[in-house]
Amino acid sequence: MCSVVVRGLVVRNTGSWYDVRTDEGQFFACKVKGNFRLRGIRSTNPVAVGDFVEIKPTESASSSSSPDAFASGLPTALITEIHDRRNYIIRRASNLSKQSHIIAANVDQACLIVTIAHPETNTTFIDRFLASAEAYRVPVALVFNKVDLYDADQIRYLDAIMALYRLLGYACFAVSAYTGEGMDSLVVELQGKTSLFSGNSGVGKSTLLNRLVPEAQVKTAELSTAHDQGQHTTTFSEMFDLAGSGCIIDTPGIRGFGTYDFEPDEVSHYFREIFRVGRECRFGNCTHTHEPGCAVLKALDNHEIAESRYLSYLSMLEDKNERKYREKY
Repeated sequence: MCSVVVRGLVVRNTGSWYDVRTDEGQFFACKVKGNFRLRGIRSTNPVAVGDFVEIKPTESASSSSSPDAFASGLPTALITEIHDRRNYIIRRASNLSKQSHIIAANVDQACLIVTIAHPETNTTFIDRFLASAEAYRVPVALVFNKVDLYDADQIRYLDAIMALYRLLGYACFAVSAYTGEGMDSLVVELQGKTSLFSGNSGVGKSTLLNRLVPEAQVKTAELSTAHDQGQHTTTFSEMFDLAGSGCIIDTPGIRGFGTYDFEPDEVSHYFREIFRVGRECRFGNCTHTHEPGCAVLKALDNHEIAESRYLSYLSMLEDKNERKYREKY
């Protein structure tokens, strides 16, 4: 076995193997060494796309500097160490209530791809994603896709939703991955950054990626006609380089977003407007649910806080209830 240890970037995660691109541009198919676990994090995936790692090659086969090497013939290696992450996006694992699933690591921003119809993205799902990103210091851009499919009423609703989130300080983009409408401004936003793409199944994430990175040729699928829901086409996470500079980490579509390791008294910190208004509450430990002198409840009554955001906040207060992790949001 080769004793040389080299540094690399995890660019693909198939669940059982991790493809790593070294600083020299070589690719290795890697396994995790032994019972490797992240310190302090109970996770279903100890290594995520975007991680910088140390690997020890296990064979001397020549490595390729081409992404085509993913198909077959990669030399193998063991991941022996993960470098400290500057941030990550995490959610509650869908099948293990007490464990987490790390979606991606070391990103400059997360792009949440959403649709107001065909299928509808629940605003509670959006708010849960935003709160988790706030907790782990990841900026978020909201990308509203499929604008070519919306009627006049849906466009008015889209404008209202975008106005709400822009008022809160989140960048919003209205695009059509199918026609190309609105794509120019999104391309500018992505340049020079490592961007995570996430969202519900069926929101057109794969179509969007194929327009941005034509050589990706990611599989797409039609919506289920019975339920207007998406079908999973991306089955693993992978990083793609953008023309110019920057890259996109594409991830499988998710149906729900259970928050992980949030204490009830912390939840309000991750809702920007609730945290800001909450500083005026009479009690320092106010839960913003029933207390006298609650500035948040007053702002809600005065329509200064959106009801949809407040309902999302209430739903997250209940996340310590272990029965909730299987529910869809």
